[in-house]
Amino acid sequence: MRVFFDSSAFVKRYVREAGSDAVLHWCDQATEILLSGIALPEIVSALCRLQREGRVSDSQYRHLKALLLADVEDAAICDLTPMVLAQAIASLEANVLRGMDAIHIGSALVLEAELFVTSDQRQLVAAQSCGLRAVSV
Repeated sequence: MRVFFDSSAFVKRYVREAGSDAVLHWCDQATEILLSGIALPEIVSALCRLQREGRVSDSQYRHLKALLLADVEDAAICDLTPMVLAQAIASLEANVLRGMDAIHIGSALVLEAELFVTSDQRQLVAAQSCGLRAVSV
């Protein structure tokens, strides 16, 4: 199964929090992990914030970042293309949604994801309204 993870969900693969077990489950179920090109900087941003807040040490940060970089080598990464932008704009016009969340939805649609995984409730509703099978973690 081709599983798309938005950043809010995929970060749970590296940082233990509510929803981490579900993310690991969907990663195990995936024949292919799909991500938007914006996922990597968004997740690194979250890890940097945790480091600045003292919730992860410098060495933990480096380890988590290395795991993330290794994982994205095997993932299908969707570039920001005119088709992604068109899908993102359509989802923005039809839903109450932030721009970056719409880019994740547009990427999932272009990659023909079989499942969209998020931890953002507004994004979940928007993904479903755009025809994606979506779950919340």
